[in-house]
Amino acid sequence: MRRLRPGQRCEVWVASASGKHELAYSTENMLLEAPNWTRDGRALILNGDGRLWRFDLAGSCLTEVPLTRVPDLNNDHVLDPDGSGIFLSGEDGHIYRVPLAGGQATRITDDDGSSHFLHGVSPDGGRLAYVDIAAGDFSRPGRLRTIPAAGGPPEGVDVGGGHCDGPEYSPDGAWLYLNTESFSTVRGHAQLARVRPDGGQFERLVESGSVDWFPHLSPDGRLASYLRFPAGTQGHPADLPVDVVLVSTSDWAAPLHTWPVFGGQGTLNVNSWSPESNRFAYVAYPLDVPGVPRGAD
Repeated sequence: MRRLRPGQRCEVWVASASGKHELAYSTENMLLEAPNWTRDGRALILNGDGRLWRFDLAGSCLTEVPLTRVPDLNNDHVLDPDGSGIFLSGEDGHIYRVPLAGGQATRITDDDGSSHFLHGVSPDGGRLAYVDIAAGDFSRPGRLRTIPAAGGPPEGVDVGGGHCDGPEYSPDGAWLYLNTESFSTVRGHAQLARVRPDGGQFERLVESGSVDWFPHLSPDGRLASYLRFPAGTQGHPADLPVDVVLVSTSDWAAPLHTWPVFGGQGTLNVNSWSPESNRFAYVAYPLDVPGVPRGAD
């Protein structure tokens, strides 16, 4: 479980489609990750210390969401489209659903020998998109899978042999957006892509020299955010100078705004757009150590 390093802070930021950004919350006591924006627009849902937390934007108040029958959590969590629940990935490699107000967890995935990392839920709430790591062996590439949200047999979606991550449904359910290494022979060179849920029309969104992760579309489908790592990065590690990037979905090659931060893992793993499609949240982890860039301002 990740913790803050000595001299490190956790900062939750809210960025605007206009290019502005503001600090919403800062703490030296806990490493928070991966905000989701609630459907009523009032709060962010984050994980930290293996638990789930609600940050009320109006009161700047952080409170724990009380859960039972769920293991320690990682930073893969997605709200149910109806706003009543949230799907979670546990450190035990399984996917769960719990009421957003708190309560008992229901496990979705079976003991099939793989680890399951949730990233998307279809707009009708009927299916989940996740990454399957066979035998929990992270030297093997992640495979794109979908599964009924109530549980059942998974289905594979072919996106080539390269590692993939972050599969997320478009607002109309017609596409899965993801990052993948299938377009490069260079290990770790993730690029943004999309594919039909049935595996058709697998296509690259933009060709770049950077390592690009976690594309997230706004609810109206007009904008997207993603995380840009330096060239040569392997995976999506923590504590690097990275960029949070905003683009129009009509032109992924021309960023509208870019925010440099010190972060990476935990900064933008899941969709964090507001319901009005005009703001999104991300997390920075600045270090007050000589020689280490602070990053968020």
